[in-house]
Amino acid sequence: MEKRFPCSLFVSLLLAFFLFSTNSSDALEVGFYSKSCPDVEKIVRKTVLSYYKDDPTITAPLLRLHFHDCFVEGCDGSVLINSTKTNVAEKDAKPNLSLDGFDVIDKAKAELEAKCPGVVSCADIVALAARDAVSLATYVVRSGKWSKDHNMYEVETGRRDGRVSTVSDAINNLPSSFWGIYQLKRSFASKGLNLKDLAVLSAAHTIGNSHCNSFAKRLYNYTGKGDMDPSLLASYATTLKKECTPTDNTTVLEMVPGSSTTFDTTYFKLVKEKKGLFHSDQALLRSQVTKNYVLSHVTNSTGFFHDFGVSMVKMGRNKVLEGKNGEIRKNCAVIN
Repeated sequence: MEKRFPCSLFVSLLLAFFLFSTNSSDALEVGFYSKSCPDVEKIVRKTVLSYYKDDPTITAPLLRLHFHDCFVEGCDGSVLINSTKTNVAEKDAKPNLSLDGFDVIDKAKAELEAKCPGVVSCADIVALAARDAVSLATYVVRSGKWSKDHNMYEVETGRRDGRVSTVSDAINNLPSSFWGIYQLKRSFASKGLNLKDLAVLSAAHTIGNSHCNSFAKRLYNYTGKGDMDPSLLASYATTLKKECTPTDNTTVLEMVPGSSTTFDTTYFKLVKEKKGLFHSDQALLRSQVTKNYVLSHVTNSTGFFHDFGVSMVKMGRNKVLEGKNGEIRKNCAVIN
């Protein structure tokens, strides 16, 4: 079975529902397609579940797709668009080259087009698939202990698809895994997200894998002087060096060793121990707000799953297209 290898579920993530935020929308709603395509959630969930049964590592890529979509042109499905002879699209930007899960979105879209042609946006499919993916990766949700419908949170729908997708927008808007807390704070604030959202959504790194070249600089040449990132535990760096050489572009490691397909709060324990794979993970200890959230959830998951759902909904409201803006793509990879 071939595994999915997302480079980073970087946040690109995201309580309080700021309905009137400049970046958010007050027109999205749960059940937007209740009359026009009532089976939309069932169809998307069935599609995600079919892929999950064959490959549990699909959860992280689907979650990451939603993050990378919302952080660039807003949650408009622009990350799905293919490049053309005259335009290099977002998906071909360096931070997006390791994105995966497009086949899942395409499969769900094809089934929805057969059932409800021209109704459901690709942007909404991405948002629904991300929710279904993280719900399947969360034991308390999957087992029915969290909610009867096995969903971590309800997804607001009503987005339309964007017609703009450029490599430069992706490069300029996606956070870097090497960023510190001030850069992360500014990036998230520009999307209407606060420090709590930053801490909560960073926990998306609980699932998934990363290529060595995404963090090797921390191990071998952090400041260009052959040094190591001091925010990384030295003994853990030694362990990582045994797996990754400075020029290794192929090896992948689990974000959370031994638990890369289970969504829980183990991530916070690693950050506390200075074992976060990315500098941006350890940056959470540099702000009192994010540090307090990390430390309060090291051994206690109370409230976290709720918080994650709230932040995901909040992120999902970023600069959405509604009404007559944008379009409903027939093929998620191609502008109509």
